[in-house]
Amino acid sequence: MSKTLYVGNVAYNVTEGMLNNLFSQYGRVISVKIIVDRFTSRPRGFAFVEMSNDEEANNAINSLNGKNFEGRDLIVAEARSPKNRRSQRGRGPKGGRRFRRF
Repeated sequence: MSKTLYVGNVAYNVTEGMLNNLFSQYGRVISVKIIVDRFTSRPRGFAFVEMSNDEEANNAINSLNGKNFEGRDLIVAEARSPKNRRSQRGRGPKGGRRFRRF
C-alpha cells in the first residue's frame, strides 16, 4: 500500500522532477506534487510525495528529514490525511462564524 509524505521547507526553485529524483533513491515514487499559491502560481515551499510502500517511505523519512537540499533543510514526515485535518478544525457555536452579525 502506498504512503504519502509531506515535504516541507522546499526551496522555491525546486521542481517536481528534482524531488522525484531525490526520493527515487529510497524507493519507487508514484507521484510528486509541489503546492503552489492559487493566486500567484508561485510555489508555497512544501510538497507531497507518494511512495509505493511503507518501508520505502519510512526509509526516505529517516534519510531525508533534516537533509540540506538546494540550500534548505528539508522536513520530511508522513502526511496527515485530509479527513484528520478537517476534524481538528474547531467550529464555533454558529457553524464556524467568527463575528456576530447584526
